[in-house]
Amino acid sequence: MDHRRCGLFLQMGLGKTVVTLTALDRMLHDEFSIRRVLVIAPLNVARDTWTREAAKWDHLSGLRVVRVLGSEKARTEALAEDAEIYVINRENVVWLVEWLAREKRPWPFDAVVIDELSSFKSATAKRFRALRRVIGGCKVVIGLTGTPAPNGYIDLWPQVYLLDQGQRLGKTIGAFRNSYFSPGAHKGHIVYEWKLKPGGKEQIDEKLSDLCLSMKAEDWVHLPDIIYRETVVTMSDEERRVYDRFQRDRVLPLLEGALSDPENFESLVAGDTAAITANKLLQMASGDVYDDQGGVFHIHDRKLDALADLIEAANGEPVLVFYSYKPGAAAIRKRFPEAVQLGDCGMTTPELIDNWNAGKIPLLLCHPASAGHGLNLQEGGHIVVWYGLPWSLELYQQANARLHRMGQKRAVTVQHILCENTIDERVLQALQRKDATQNALLDALNQYVKGEK
Repeated sequence: MDHRRCGLFLQMGLGKTVVTLTALDRMLHDEFSIRRVLVIAPLNVARDTWTREAAKWDHLSGLRVVRVLGSEKARTEALAEDAEIYVINRENVVWLVEWLAREKRPWPFDAVVIDELSSFKSATAKRFRALRRVIGGCKVVIGLTGTPAPNGYIDLWPQVYLLDQGQRLGKTIGAFRNSYFSPGAHKGHIVYEWKLKPGGKEQIDEKLSDLCLSMKAEDWVHLPDIIYRETVVTMSDEERRVYDRFQRDRVLPLLEGALSDPENFESLVAGDTAAITANKLLQMASGDVYDDQGGVFHIHDRKLDALADLIEAANGEPVLVFYSYKPGAAAIRKRFPEAVQLGDCGMTTPELIDNWNAGKIPLLLCHPASAGHGLNLQEGGHIVVWYGLPWSLELYQQANARLHRMGQKRAVTVQHILCENTIDERVLQALQRKDATQNALLDALNQYVKGEK
Protein backbone atom coordinates (compact mmCIF):
# COMPACT_ATOMS: atom_id res chain seq x y z
CA MET A 1 0.00 0.00 0.00
CA ASP A 2 2.94 2.34 0.63
CA HIS A 3 4.75 1.40 -2.60
CA ARG A 4 2.37 1.84 -5.53
CA ARG A 5 5.10 0.76 -7.96
CA CYS A 6 6.84 -2.32 -6.64
CA GLY A 7 8.11 -5.81 -7.29
CA LEU A 8 7.11 -8.67 -5.02
CA PHE A 9 9.85 -11.25 -5.51
CA LEU A 10 8.19 -13.87 -3.33
CA GLN A 11 8.98 -17.54 -3.67
CA MET A 12 6.31 -20.10 -4.49
CA GLY A 13 3.69 -20.65 -1.82
CA LEU A 14 3.82 -17.21 -0.19
CA GLY A 15 0.49 -16.04 -1.57
CA LYS A 16 1.47 -13.41 -4.15
CA THR A 17 -1.99 -13.49 -5.72
CA VAL A 18 -4.10 -13.01 -2.58
CA VAL A 19 -1.67 -10.39 -1.22
CA THR A 20 -2.02 -8.39 -4.43
CA LEU A 21 -5.81 -8.80 -4.62
CA THR A 22 -6.13 -7.60 -1.02
CA ALA A 23 -4.14 -4.45 -1.78
CA LEU A 24 -6.13 -3.81 -4.96
CA ASP A 25 -9.41 -4.31 -3.11
CA ARG A 26 -8.42 -1.62 -0.60
CA MET A 27 -7.39 0.78 -3.36
CA LEU A 28 -10.63 0.14 -5.27
CA HIS A 29 -13.16 0.06 -2.43
CA ASP A 30 -11.63 1.91 0.55
CA GLU A 31 -9.49 4.61 -1.04
CA PHE A 32 -11.18 4.88 -4.46
CA SER A 33 -7.68 5.70 -5.74
CA ILE A 34 -7.94 3.40 -8.79
CA ARG A 35 -10.83 2.27 -10.99
CA ARG A 36 -9.69 -0.39 -13.47
CA VAL A 37 -6.93 -2.99 -13.12
CA LEU A 38 -5.24 -5.03 -15.84
CA VAL A 39 -3.64 -8.30 -14.72
CA ILE A 40 -1.19 -9.86 -17.22
CA ALA A 41 -0.47 -13.53 -16.54
CA PRO A 42 0.55 -16.84 -18.16
CA LEU A 43 -2.41 -18.39 -19.95
CA ASN A 44 -3.29 -21.09 -17.41
CA VAL A 45 -2.91 -18.62 -14.56
CA ALA A 46 -5.11 -16.10 -16.38
CA ARG A 47 -7.74 -18.77 -16.97
CA ASP A 48 -7.95 -20.00 -13.43
CA THR A 49 -5.84 -18.57 -10.62
CA TRP A 50 -6.99 -14.96 -10.35
CA THR A 51 -10.72 -15.69 -10.55
CA ARG A 52 -10.33 -18.69 -8.23
CA GLU A 53 -8.40 -16.68 -5.60
CA ALA A 54 -10.90 -13.81 -5.73
CA ALA A 55 -13.77 -16.25 -5.15
CA LYS A 56 -11.93 -18.19 -2.44
CA TRP A 57 -11.48 -15.41 0.15
CA ASP A 58 -14.43 -13.82 1.96
CA HIS A 59 -12.82 -10.39 2.14
CA LEU A 60 -12.46 -10.30 -1.66
CA SER A 61 -16.08 -11.13 -2.43
CA GLY A 62 -16.78 -7.61 -3.71
CA LEU A 63 -14.23 -7.77 -6.51
CA ARG A 64 -15.52 -8.08 -10.05
CA VAL A 65 -12.99 -10.06 -12.13
CA VAL A 66 -13.28 -10.68 -15.88
CA ARG A 67 -11.07 -12.87 -18.08
CA VAL A 68 -10.01 -11.31 -21.39
CA LEU A 69 -9.31 -14.56 -23.23
CA GLY A 70 -10.32 -16.51 -26.31
CA SER A 71 -11.13 -15.12 -29.75
CA GLU A 72 -10.78 -11.43 -30.56
CA LYS A 73 -14.56 -11.07 -30.37
CA ALA A 74 -14.61 -12.70 -26.92
CA ARG A 75 -11.76 -10.45 -25.74
CA THR A 76 -13.38 -7.23 -26.93
CA GLU A 77 -16.68 -8.25 -25.33
CA ALA A 78 -14.89 -8.97 -22.05
CA LEU A 79 -13.22 -5.55 -22.11
CA ALA A 80 -16.67 -3.98 -22.48
CA GLU A 81 -18.00 -5.69 -19.35
CA ASP A 82 -18.52 -3.73 -16.15
CA ALA A 83 -15.71 -5.02 -13.96
CA GLU A 84 -12.77 -3.80 -11.89
CA ILE A 85 -10.08 -6.37 -12.69
CA TYR A 86 -9.45 -7.61 -16.22
CA VAL A 87 -7.14 -10.62 -16.60
CA ILE A 88 -5.38 -11.16 -19.93
CA ASN A 89 -2.72 -13.67 -20.99
CA ARG A 90 0.71 -12.22 -21.73
CA GLU A 91 0.60 -13.36 -25.37
CA ASN A 92 -2.22 -10.85 -26.01
CA VAL A 93 -0.53 -7.78 -24.54
CA VAL A 94 0.64 -6.63 -27.98
CA TRP A 95 -2.86 -7.16 -29.38
CA LEU A 96 -4.43 -5.12 -26.57
CA VAL A 97 -2.12 -2.14 -27.04
CA GLU A 98 -2.52 -2.20 -30.82
CA TRP A 99 -6.30 -2.72 -30.68
CA LEU A 100 -6.78 0.28 -28.39
CA ALA A 101 -4.61 2.36 -30.75
CA ARG A 102 -6.62 1.26 -33.82
CA GLU A 103 -9.86 2.07 -32.03
CA LYS A 104 -8.36 5.44 -31.00
CA ARG A 105 -9.13 4.65 -27.37
CA PRO A 106 -7.01 5.85 -24.45
CA TRP A 107 -5.33 3.32 -22.15
CA PRO A 108 -8.23 2.48 -19.79
CA PHE A 109 -6.27 0.98 -16.86
CA ASP A 110 -4.82 2.99 -14.00
CA ALA A 111 -3.27 -0.10 -12.41
CA VAL A 112 -1.32 -2.98 -13.99
CA VAL A 113 -0.25 -6.21 -12.33
CA ILE A 114 2.33 -8.33 -14.17
CA ASP A 115 2.10 -11.88 -12.86
CA GLU A 116 5.37 -13.71 -13.56
CA LEU A 117 7.26 -10.50 -14.24
CA SER A 118 10.24 -12.58 -15.38
CA SER A 119 8.39 -13.34 -18.63
CA PHE A 120 9.15 -9.69 -19.53
CA LYS A 121 12.90 -10.12 -19.10
CA SER A 122 13.73 -9.55 -22.79
CA ALA A 123 14.16 -5.91 -23.79
CA THR A 124 13.70 -6.82 -27.48
CA ALA A 125 10.45 -8.80 -27.06
CA LYS A 126 7.33 -7.30 -28.62
CA ARG A 127 5.36 -7.71 -25.39
CA PHE A 128 7.90 -5.60 -23.46
CA ARG A 129 8.00 -2.87 -26.10
CA ALA A 130 4.21 -2.71 -26.30
CA LEU A 131 3.74 -2.52 -22.53
CA ARG A 132 6.45 0.11 -21.97
CA ARG A 133 4.51 2.48 -24.29
CA VAL A 134 1.45 2.57 -22.04
CA ILE A 135 2.52 1.69 -18.52
CA GLY A 136 4.19 4.99 -17.63
CA GLY A 137 0.90 6.76 -16.87
CA CYS A 138 -0.44 4.07 -14.52
CA LYS A 139 -0.83 4.97 -10.84
CA VAL A 140 -0.09 1.43 -9.69
CA VAL A 141 2.29 -1.12 -11.21
CA ILE A 142 2.99 -4.38 -9.37
CA GLY A 143 5.34 -7.07 -10.65
CA LEU A 144 5.08 -10.58 -9.22
CA THR A 145 7.62 -13.38 -9.56
CA GLY A 146 9.51 -15.92 -7.53
CA THR A 147 12.35 -16.04 -10.07
CA PRO A 148 13.29 -12.48 -11.11
CA ALA A 149 16.73 -13.41 -12.51
CA PRO A 150 16.56 -16.94 -13.98
CA ASN A 151 19.59 -16.25 -16.18
CA GLY A 152 21.37 -13.87 -13.80
CA TYR A 153 21.14 -10.17 -12.96
CA ILE A 154 21.31 -9.21 -16.64
CA ASP A 155 17.59 -10.12 -16.83
CA LEU A 156 16.55 -7.43 -14.33
CA TRP A 157 16.62 -4.28 -16.43
CA PRO A 158 13.44 -4.81 -18.55
CA GLN A 159 11.46 -5.97 -15.52
CA VAL A 160 12.52 -3.08 -13.30
CA TYR A 161 12.02 -0.57 -16.13
CA LEU A 162 8.33 -1.52 -16.31
CA LEU A 163 8.08 -0.73 -12.59
CA ASP A 164 9.95 2.59 -12.43
CA GLN A 165 10.62 3.74 -16.03
CA GLY A 166 14.36 3.59 -15.58
CA GLN A 167 14.75 5.58 -12.35
CA ARG A 168 16.96 3.00 -10.64
CA LEU A 169 18.76 0.96 -13.28
CA GLY A 170 18.91 3.48 -16.12
CA LYS A 171 16.78 4.49 -19.08
CA THR A 172 18.36 1.99 -21.50
CA ILE A 173 19.65 -1.55 -21.27
CA GLY A 174 22.93 -0.32 -22.71
CA ALA A 175 23.41 2.06 -19.81
CA PHE A 176 22.54 -0.75 -17.39
CA ARG A 177 25.13 -3.07 -18.94
CA ASN A 178 27.84 -0.42 -19.02
CA SER A 179 27.26 0.48 -15.37
CA TYR A 180 27.21 -2.97 -13.82
CA PHE A 181 28.59 -5.53 -16.29
CA SER A 182 31.59 -6.30 -18.45
CA PRO A 183 31.56 -8.44 -21.61
CA GLY A 184 32.29 -12.13 -21.19
CA ALA A 185 32.17 -14.60 -24.06
CA HIS A 186 31.93 -12.74 -27.36
CA LYS A 187 32.70 -12.94 -31.07
CA GLY A 188 33.63 -9.65 -32.62
CA HIS A 189 30.99 -7.12 -31.63
CA ILE A 190 28.50 -9.83 -30.60
CA VAL A 191 28.52 -10.46 -26.83
CA TYR A 192 27.07 -13.79 -25.68
CA GLU A 193 27.61 -13.31 -21.96
CA TRP A 194 27.68 -10.37 -19.55
CA LYS A 195 29.52 -10.71 -16.25
CA LEU A 196 28.83 -8.60 -13.18
CA LYS A 197 31.59 -6.15 -12.34
CA PRO A 198 33.10 -6.39 -8.85
CA GLY A 199 30.52 -4.89 -6.49
CA GLY A 200 27.87 -4.81 -9.24
CA LYS A 201 25.49 -7.19 -7.50
CA GLU A 202 25.62 -5.20 -4.27
CA GLN A 203 25.02 -1.93 -6.13
CA ILE A 204 21.97 -3.35 -7.93
CA ASP A 205 20.60 -4.80 -4.69
CA GLU A 206 20.91 -1.39 -3.05
CA LYS A 207 19.21 0.36 -5.96
CA LEU A 208 16.22 -1.99 -5.73
CA SER A 209 15.93 -2.06 -1.94
CA ASP A 210 13.08 0.48 -1.86
CA LEU A 211 11.29 -0.98 -4.90
CA CYS A 212 11.35 -4.77 -4.53
CA LEU A 213 10.59 -7.09 -1.64
CA SER A 214 12.18 -10.54 -1.61
CA MET A 215 11.04 -13.38 0.66
CA LYS A 216 11.97 -17.05 0.82
CA ALA A 217 9.29 -19.63 1.52
CA GLU A 218 11.39 -21.58 4.01
CA ASP A 219 11.65 -18.49 6.23
CA TRP A 220 7.89 -18.03 6.50
CA VAL A 221 5.94 -21.16 5.63
CA HIS A 222 6.21 -24.60 7.20
CA LEU A 223 5.70 -27.23 4.54
CA PRO A 224 5.91 -31.02 4.73
CA ASP A 225 9.19 -32.56 3.63
CA ILE A 226 10.05 -32.92 -0.03
CA ILE A 227 11.92 -36.13 -0.87
CA TYR A 228 13.93 -36.53 -4.09
CA ARG A 229 14.50 -40.00 -5.50
CA GLU A 230 15.93 -41.53 -8.67
CA THR A 231 14.94 -44.59 -10.66
CA VAL A 232 17.62 -45.56 -13.18
CA VAL A 233 16.79 -47.57 -16.31
CA THR A 234 19.27 -49.20 -18.67
CA MET A 235 19.06 -49.54 -22.45
CA SER A 236 19.92 -52.80 -24.18
CA ASP A 237 23.22 -53.04 -26.06
CA GLU A 238 21.46 -52.47 -29.38
CA GLU A 239 19.52 -49.47 -28.07
CA ARG A 240 22.72 -48.12 -26.57
CA ARG A 241 24.52 -48.30 -29.91
CA VAL A 242 21.87 -46.04 -31.46
CA TYR A 243 22.32 -43.45 -28.72
CA ASP A 244 26.12 -43.59 -28.78
CA ARG A 245 26.32 -43.36 -32.56
CA PHE A 246 24.17 -40.23 -32.63
CA GLN A 247 26.15 -38.62 -29.81
CA ARG A 248 29.37 -39.32 -31.73
CA ASP A 249 28.28 -38.50 -35.29
CA ARG A 250 25.31 -36.13 -34.69
CA VAL A 251 23.52 -37.93 -37.53
CA LEU A 252 21.64 -41.22 -37.51
CA PRO A 253 20.10 -42.96 -40.54
CA LEU A 254 16.80 -44.61 -39.67
CA LEU A 255 14.71 -47.42 -41.09
CA GLU A 256 11.25 -47.73 -39.60
CA GLY A 257 11.05 -50.71 -37.30
CA ALA A 258 14.80 -51.34 -37.11
CA LEU A 259 17.53 -50.25 -34.73
CA SER A 260 20.27 -51.20 -37.16
CA ASP A 261 22.00 -48.78 -39.55
CA PRO A 262 21.10 -49.98 -43.05
CA GLU A 263 22.63 -48.51 -46.17
CA ASN A 264 19.21 -47.59 -47.59
CA PHE A 265 17.53 -45.47 -44.97
CA GLU A 266 14.19 -43.68 -45.01
CA SER A 267 14.96 -40.69 -42.80
CA LEU A 268 17.60 -39.07 -40.62
CA VAL A 269 18.01 -37.77 -37.11
CA ALA A 270 20.40 -34.85 -37.40
CA GLY A 271 21.93 -32.56 -34.79
CA ASP A 272 23.06 -29.38 -36.55
CA THR A 273 24.00 -27.58 -33.31
CA ALA A 274 24.91 -28.59 -29.77
CA ALA A 275 21.47 -27.50 -28.54
CA ILE A 276 19.64 -29.55 -31.20
CA THR A 277 21.87 -32.54 -30.50
CA ALA A 278 21.20 -32.24 -26.78
CA ASN A 279 17.44 -32.14 -27.41
CA LYS A 280 17.63 -35.23 -29.61
CA LEU A 281 19.66 -37.08 -26.97
CA LEU A 282 17.07 -36.17 -24.32
CA GLN A 283 14.36 -37.54 -26.60
CA MET A 284 16.31 -40.76 -27.12
CA ALA A 285 16.82 -41.15 -23.38
CA SER A 286 13.03 -41.02 -22.96
CA GLY A 287 12.44 -43.61 -25.70
CA ASP A 288 11.43 -41.81 -28.89
CA VAL A 289 13.10 -39.28 -31.17
CA TYR A 290 11.85 -36.98 -33.95
CA ASP A 291 13.46 -37.55 -37.34
CA ASP A 292 14.12 -34.91 -40.01
CA GLN A 293 10.64 -35.36 -41.48
CA GLY A 294 8.78 -34.81 -38.22
CA GLY A 295 8.12 -38.50 -37.72
CA VAL A 296 8.71 -40.33 -34.44
CA PHE A 297 11.26 -43.14 -34.27
CA HIS A 298 10.79 -45.52 -31.34
CA ILE A 299 13.90 -46.74 -29.51
CA HIS A 300 12.88 -48.23 -26.16
CA ASP A 301 10.19 -48.59 -23.47
CA ARG A 302 12.51 -48.55 -20.46
CA LYS A 303 11.00 -45.45 -18.87
CA LEU A 304 7.45 -46.66 -19.53
CA ASP A 305 8.21 -49.86 -17.66
CA ALA A 306 9.72 -47.90 -14.77
CA LEU A 307 6.69 -45.61 -14.66
CA ALA A 308 4.43 -48.68 -14.46
CA ASP A 309 6.40 -49.88 -11.42
CA LEU A 310 6.15 -46.46 -9.75
CA ILE A 311 2.39 -46.27 -10.37
CA GLU A 312 1.96 -49.75 -8.89
CA ALA A 313 4.10 -48.76 -5.89
CA ALA A 314 1.89 -45.69 -5.36
CA ASN A 315 -0.84 -48.16 -4.37
CA GLY A 316 -3.74 -46.14 -5.76
CA GLU A 317 -2.40 -42.69 -4.82
CA PRO A 318 -2.72 -40.13 -7.67
CA VAL A 319 0.50 -39.49 -9.59
CA LEU A 320 1.51 -36.26 -11.35
CA VAL A 321 3.85 -36.94 -14.29
CA PHE A 322 5.89 -34.27 -16.06
CA TYR A 323 7.04 -35.01 -19.60
CA SER A 324 9.27 -33.04 -21.98
CA TYR A 325 8.20 -34.21 -25.44
CA LYS A 326 4.86 -35.10 -27.02
CA PRO A 327 5.84 -38.66 -28.02
CA GLY A 328 6.50 -39.39 -24.35
CA ALA A 329 3.03 -38.19 -23.38
CA ALA A 330 1.48 -40.21 -26.23
CA ALA A 331 3.32 -43.35 -25.13
CA ILE A 332 2.18 -42.90 -21.54
CA ARG A 333 -1.45 -42.41 -22.58
CA LYS A 334 -1.31 -45.51 -24.77
CA ARG A 335 0.11 -47.63 -21.93
CA PHE A 336 -2.16 -46.09 -19.26
CA PRO A 337 -5.62 -45.27 -20.69
CA GLU A 338 -6.67 -43.70 -17.39
CA ALA A 339 -4.10 -40.91 -17.83
CA VAL A 340 -5.42 -37.38 -18.27
CA GLN A 341 -3.29 -34.81 -20.08
CA LEU A 342 -3.46 -31.11 -19.28
CA GLY A 343 -4.59 -29.21 -22.36
CA ASP A 344 -5.63 -32.31 -24.30
CA CYS A 345 -8.41 -33.98 -22.35
CA GLY A 346 -11.64 -32.16 -23.24
CA MET A 347 -11.70 -30.42 -19.86
CA THR A 348 -11.07 -26.77 -19.14
CA THR A 349 -8.15 -26.09 -16.83
CA PRO A 350 -10.44 -25.16 -13.89
CA GLU A 351 -12.42 -28.40 -14.37
CA LEU A 352 -9.22 -30.42 -14.49
CA ILE A 353 -7.89 -28.78 -11.31
CA ASP A 354 -11.16 -29.44 -9.49
CA ASN A 355 -11.22 -33.09 -10.60
CA TRP A 356 -7.57 -33.63 -9.67
CA ASN A 357 -7.99 -32.05 -6.24
CA ALA A 358 -11.13 -34.15 -5.69
CA GLY A 359 -9.12 -37.34 -6.31
CA LYS A 360 -10.90 -38.17 -9.58
CA ILE A 361 -7.76 -38.28 -11.76
CA PRO A 362 -5.36 -41.13 -10.95
CA LEU A 363 -2.66 -40.12 -13.43
CA LEU A 364 -2.17 -36.52 -14.58
CA LEU A 365 0.27 -35.63 -17.38
CA CYS A 366 1.65 -32.10 -17.62
CA HIS A 367 4.34 -30.33 -19.56
CA PRO A 368 6.32 -28.13 -17.13
CA ALA A 369 5.97 -25.08 -19.38
CA SER A 370 2.16 -25.41 -19.21
CA ALA A 371 1.82 -26.30 -15.55
CA GLY A 372 4.80 -24.43 -14.15
CA HIS A 373 3.00 -21.39 -12.79
CA GLY A 374 -0.09 -20.82 -10.73
CA LEU A 375 -1.81 -24.22 -10.74
CA ASN A 376 -2.80 -25.29 -7.23
CA LEU A 377 -2.73 -29.09 -7.30
CA GLN A 378 -1.60 -29.75 -3.73
CA GLU A 379 -4.94 -31.14 -2.55
CA GLY A 380 -4.99 -33.96 -5.09
CA GLY A 381 -1.74 -35.79 -4.51
CA HIS A 382 1.80 -35.85 -3.22
CA ILE A 383 3.74 -37.88 -5.80
CA VAL A 384 5.62 -36.25 -8.71
CA VAL A 385 7.35 -38.27 -11.43
CA TRP A 386 9.73 -36.65 -13.93
CA TYR A 387 9.52 -38.74 -17.11
CA GLY A 388 11.69 -36.22 -18.96
CA LEU A 389 13.60 -33.32 -17.40
CA PRO A 390 13.52 -29.67 -18.55
CA TRP A 391 16.55 -27.51 -19.17
CA SER A 392 15.16 -24.70 -17.03
CA LEU A 393 15.71 -24.61 -13.26
CA GLU A 394 12.79 -22.19 -13.02
CA LEU A 395 10.40 -24.62 -14.73
CA TYR A 396 11.69 -27.52 -12.65
CA GLN A 397 11.18 -25.70 -9.33
CA GLN A 398 7.83 -24.23 -10.34
CA ALA A 399 6.56 -27.62 -11.49
CA ASN A 400 7.53 -29.34 -8.22
CA ALA A 401 5.77 -26.53 -6.37
CA ARG A 402 2.43 -27.54 -7.89
CA LEU A 403 2.27 -30.11 -5.06
CA HIS A 404 4.83 -28.81 -2.55
CA ARG A 405 3.06 -25.62 -1.50
CA MET A 406 0.79 -24.25 1.21
CA GLY A 407 -2.14 -26.59 1.80
CA GLN A 408 -0.14 -29.78 1.20
CA LYS A 409 -0.57 -32.10 4.19
CA ARG A 410 1.78 -34.94 3.24
CA ALA A 411 5.45 -35.27 2.40
CA VAL A 412 5.97 -34.81 -1.33
CA THR A 413 8.01 -37.38 -3.25
CA VAL A 414 9.72 -36.20 -6.45
CA GLN A 415 10.81 -39.23 -8.45
CA HIS A 416 13.16 -38.86 -11.45
CA ILE A 417 13.28 -41.61 -14.09
CA LEU A 418 16.77 -41.45 -15.57
CA CYS A 419 18.29 -43.41 -18.42
CA GLU A 420 21.71 -44.63 -17.30
CA ASN A 421 24.83 -43.00 -18.81
CA THR A 422 22.82 -40.52 -20.87
CA ILE A 423 22.26 -36.79 -20.93
CA ASP A 424 19.46 -37.31 -18.36
CA GLU A 425 22.08 -37.57 -15.64
CA ARG A 426 23.90 -34.41 -16.76
CA VAL A 427 20.68 -32.38 -16.69
CA LEU A 428 19.71 -33.60 -13.22
CA GLN A 429 23.19 -32.78 -11.92
CA ALA A 430 22.85 -29.23 -13.21
CA LEU A 431 19.39 -28.87 -11.66
CA GLN A 432 20.65 -30.19 -8.34
CA ARG A 433 23.51 -27.67 -8.40
CA LYS A 434 20.87 -24.98 -9.05
CA ASP A 435 22.91 -23.52 -11.88
CA ALA A 436 20.62 -24.59 -14.69
CA THR A 437 19.99 -21.23 -16.23
CA GLN A 438 19.72 -21.72 -19.95
CA ASN A 439 23.22 -20.38 -20.62
CA ALA A 440 24.88 -22.48 -17.91
CA LEU A 441 23.03 -25.59 -19.00
CA LEU A 442 23.79 -25.02 -22.66
CA ASP A 443 27.47 -24.84 -21.77
CA ALA A 444 27.23 -28.10 -19.83
CA LEU A 445 25.29 -29.81 -22.61
CA ASN A 446 27.73 -28.54 -25.22
CA GLN A 447 30.57 -30.13 -23.25
CA TYR A 448 28.57 -33.36 -22.95
CA VAL A 449 27.81 -33.47 -26.67
CA LYS A 450 31.51 -32.98 -27.43
CA GLY A 451 32.39 -35.81 -25.04
CA GLU A 452 34.15 -33.52 -22.56
CA LYS A 453 33.95 -34.32 -18.84
